[in-house]
Amino acid sequence: MNHKAGFVNIIGLPNVGKSTLMNELVGERMSIISPKAQTTRHRILGMVNTEDYQIVFSDTPGYINQPAYKLQNAMNNFVANAFDDADVLIFVTDKFQKEDEQKHLIELIQGTKTPTFVLVNKIDLYQIEETEALVNYWYEKLNCEVIPITASSGINAKRVIKKIVELLPESPAYFDKGEFTDRNVRFFVSEIVREKIFLNYTKEIPYSCEVVVDTYKEEEKLDRIRCVIFVERESQKAIIIGNKGEALKKVGIEARKSIEELVGKHVHLELFVKVKDKWRNDESTLKKLGY
Repeated sequence: MNHKAGFVNIIGLPNVGKSTLMNELVGERMSIISPKAQTTRHRILGMVNTEDYQIVFSDTPGYINQPAYKLQNAMNNFVANAFDDADVLIFVTDKFQKEDEQKHLIELIQGTKTPTFVLVNKIDLYQIEETEALVNYWYEKLNCEVIPITASSGINAKRVIKKIVELLPESPAYFDKGEFTDRNVRFFVSEIVREKIFLNYTKEIPYSCEVVVDTYKEEEKLDRIRCVIFVERESQKAIIIGNKGEALKKVGIEARKSIEELVGKHVHLELFVKVKDKWRNDESTLKKLGY
């Protein structure tokens, strides 16, 4: 059999499990996972390589129907671009998503010629009849294969990979077979810190934060990293820091442990908080941050 390769873009609404799915399929911890919606902000590539094929997965932000910030517009643009450069599209949904909220994505899928299939996620939370009804519903709606899965435990993951390989075009590999992502260590460090913020703070606070790696100095036995956490208001800065700095210290400890697992050695991590007024609506700032 000739070698196959292609870009497989994962789309869906916020919090349907796209990042969990990609992490499971790639076998690496690529994307932030938290119970909160709109956690993923960038497109992140993750590769699955064998002798016979290379699958280049793209995890996209959840589509936001009514963007409140220019940041969310930029995130939606990542989703729109996913329709332009995909060899295969995966639409992830679950029983908790309303049809009217998914209407725009459904229309985009119906208008594309890109091979597409649907994953009905979180089936561990369904009755058997619910799963069957959803599979039939989406098959009739989009006229494509529908696979029920539970991304968090890998249920039907092998079936998903098999289906992708069937749909991939014949092509040489796009990336070196030794690579598993297009992102560098700095990116994953900033995402780890941002993940810990999502897990430790409530309401609007995590969404108002952006993390930038200010300095990264590699030494033989220790990496020294300084990160800046940007927020929009002084009140948010006070919450991030917490009483006597305890809240920020907790984020730092949790992030350092995860970063050490990533880089495989000890890390000295410093976190600083700065106010950058209305950064989510500032186009020049968003461009600097890669949006």
